[in-house]
Amino acid sequence: IDKMTIDDLKKFNKNKKLIKKFAKKYDNFLASASLIKQIPRILGPGLTKAGKFPTVLDENENLQDKIDSTKATIKFQMKKVMCLSLAVANVTMNNGDIALNVQLAVNFLVSLLKKNWQNIKVLYIKSTMGPPFQIFY
Repeated sequence: IDKMTIDDLKKFNKNKKLIKKFAKKYDNFLASASLIKQIPRILGPGLTKAGKFPTVLDENENLQDKIDSTKATIKFQMKKVMCLSLAVANVTMNNGDIALNVQLAVNFLVSLLKKNWQNIKVLYIKSTMGPPFQIFY
């Protein structure tokens, strides 16, 4: 886990290429409430464009708990196409955990939609190199 101070962030000098490279290097960012307000001024819109704007870390919050909860978070993000894909498991997980993760992710997605299941046409599950399997139609 790397840490940076305000002075380290100021060294980027709003250089778009450096900020983009910095954002690609990490999956998530955590920052204190006071620092979050200064990040757009120091770095510009680079982290926001990359979709990696920092999460707030309160003073009384346990750092390891916040890191674990951030790792366990999945992000539903739709671009212009009406198709959504996300990672729900990894190779080290057993079948029961994968099934539970898929179920939780689908149920959470359905709860976000206005018409619930009526907004979903088809659901597929797919491994990295394997064929897709239809699980809802």
